[in-house]
Amino acid sequence: MIKKIDHLGIAVTKLEDAIPFYRDILGLAYHGQEEVADQKVKTAFFEAGDVHIELLEPTSPDSPIAKFIEKNGGRGGIHHIAYAVDDVADSLAKLTAKGVALVDKAPRAGANNKLIAFLHPKSSAGVLTELCADKK
Repeated sequence: MIKKIDHLGIAVTKLEDAIPFYRDILGLAYHGQEEVADQKVKTAFFEAGDVHIELLEPTSPDSPIAKFIEKNGGRGGIHHIAYAVDDVADSLAKLTAKGVALVDKAPRAGANNKLIAFLHPKSSAGVLTELCADKK
């Protein structure tokens, strides 16, 4: 089911403050920004070998990322780990059959031209886990 780690999601308060560190200090290849309106975030992607870094800035005070930052004392931090799969819907069905609690019952559109779905942290050792696959 899992092919590889696709990306690490990192919550930040402002992309423009965080991007220079990853791009200019760490020297990671920067792949631009994208807004995902239904998730109330702006994202920026960086390449770190076969794994990407996804910075997530909230665009609304009621976004999940804003709530995460608030719970984290106003600071960002690692928000989730995303695994690449061949088929998100099929993976969700298999995980449901194994009793895994899901945040998303069906795939939805995510950043970087992906279909995504999240697993509930109570089923994944306290880590918010995302499954993702390229849109076909």
